[in-house]
Amino acid sequence: MASVVELILFGVVLVGETLLAAVATRFFRIRMKTRWGWVIYSLLLTPFLLLVVTLITTGALGIGPDLGSPGVAVAVTVGVPLALGFTIDLLYVPPPEEYDLPDTQ
Repeated sequence: MASVVELILFGVVLVGETLLAAVATRFFRIRMKTRWGWVIYSLLLTPFLLLVVTLITTGALGIGPDLGSPGVAVAVTVGVPLALGFTIDLLYVPPPEEYDLPDTQ
């Protein structure tokens, strides 16, 4: 059975991974000049980044409860933050095209 401290730390890890996914998605949206490039990069590179963070936090640091199987652990620690970060960036942050930037030479 998981302790309260484990669950709180696991929640902090999930919030941090969600923030990381939202920032990575935003970075790709700003940097990519193509229509679908940022989507492809966000869906391929961000899960890899989240998996590395998950392996560090749950493996090396030992944060988080036992979720039963590796499939459930990956779904909870990679899938949920990826979906939430992607949604936060698309729905709650204005698109990069709406910002007026000064001309640089």
